[in-house]
Amino acid sequence: MSTSYTHARRRRPVRGQFRYGAVLVLLLVLLMFAIVAPDTDWAHAVDPALAGSALAVAVATSKAKGETRRLRALGVSAVALLGVLGVGTGLFGVDLSFAVTTVLLAAVPVSLVGGLLRLIGHRGVTGQAVAGALAVYLSIGLLFAAVITFVGAIESGPYFKQTADAAGGIPVYYSFTVLTTTGFGDYTAAQPVGHALAVLEMLTGQLYLVTVIGLLVGNFATRRMRNDPPAGTA
Repeated sequence: MSTSYTHARRRRPVRGQFRYGAVLVLLLVLLMFAIVAPDTDWAHAVDPALAGSALAVAVATSKAKGETRRLRALGVSAVALLGVLGVGTGLFGVDLSFAVTTVLLAAVPVSLVGGLLRLIGHRGVTGQAVAGALAVYLSIGLLFAAVITFVGAIESGPYFKQTADAAGGIPVYYSFTVLTTTGFGDYTAAQPVGHALAVLEMLTGQLYLVTVIGLLVGNFATRRMRNDPPAGTA
């Protein structure tokens, strides 16, 4: 066995290492749950549990060394578990639950980027890479929802023209209508800060879809066509 072949095998990542599809599913569940969940302690405890689970999976597949990944994943799991127990038992308030969930969410795309670059560098654009990029997209929408919730809590006037409630599932629902530029119009920002955030989120969402998602999906489709040519072609 040649030395170059041995080195190549050492550099090759484990096939089951990248689980960005799981991160995407966890964030999608968190998104749906945040919209429909009731205003109870157990419901508030689910948010850090889902965010922590998504981050733990993302950290476990990052570009760090194996032992470092395991320690970081255990640390994230411990923080998420502490948050779940504290909120579920009523020891932590809603504000602390919101803060913990937001910090965990903000760490998800940070952790994903390194692993995604590593995955694409080793194997090119795969389905897991596309799932990871979509997970970052969901993270962006959820983080904007967190900013909207925070701004709505500290502003002197209501954040939305249609309601004084800028908490619960409304900011999440509104955030994704803005991120995707759907714009139903049932909720609109009432203050200049809200208008500025809406423009920033629209630009972020569209630029991300056109550049990152568009390039990845295009490369993935081209790769599949090369590997699986249509029947009847030479």
